[in-house]
Amino acid sequence: MWKWLHPYAQPERAYQLSTKLFPWFAILGFSMVTVGTIWGLLFAPTDYQQGDSYRIIFIHVPAASMSMSVYVGMAIASFIGLVWQLKMADWAAASMAPIGAVMTFIALITGSLWGKPMWGTYWVWDARLTSELLLLFLYLGVIALYNSFEDKVIASRAAGILSIVGVINIPIIKYSVDWWNSLHQGSTIKITEKSAITGDMLHPLLLNIFGFGLMIGAITIMRFKAEIIARCSMRPWVKDMAIKEVNK
Repeated sequence: MWKWLHPYAQPERAYQLSTKLFPWFAILGFSMVTVGTIWGLLFAPTDYQQGDSYRIIFIHVPAASMSMSVYVGMAIASFIGLVWQLKMADWAAASMAPIGAVMTFIALITGSLWGKPMWGTYWVWDARLTSELLLLFLYLGVIALYNSFEDKVIASRAAGILSIVGVINIPIIKYSVDWWNSLHQGSTIKITEKSAITGDMLHPLLLNIFGFGLMIGAITIMRFKAEIIARCSMRPWVKDMAIKEVNK
């Protein structure tokens, strides 16, 4: 059933596929984020309780959602790399870690800016905020492990183990507002129930969430391609490709 995937375990085929996918992810993602951000910041109605300060939600929520999604993707890639010894999965995990760290940092900063007018302070040791900060430390730990060993096989194994162990933090972030008393508001978007915001706020927010996901996919593809080139720099197909680029 999965035989069609086997050729893409080869670096050259994976690089070619990434090259084909990149424009789709980049163009669609950029378009959705542009439309969603302009719609949310300029045309969505003012919130009756929070005023215009709520508009940071159009950046904060997508960044926070992606910070968790990227970590889950990184953990899955690390698991595949550890169990099936697929080096391409390790390279994919290494490509995701810095992107996830940036998304987590953006989520923390925008959350602090939103918290100041709502709570009167930039930071409280709330369960949601604290577990999100721990997520940033996990990302930084994974990045540090990847760069601490000259042997990249050992580096991938060490970072992969931390990635897999750290995934337990994801449900804590997700459900912290339900499990403990929290200043942080509950989930805005609900799958099985009516969402907590109206459609004219929800639609640009969804555009940005999906747009952020596609943009992250595009950036991951760029980093993944760079990782392939770095690890396969002496392969004939890389040299041939470099010669073709020079002769263009």
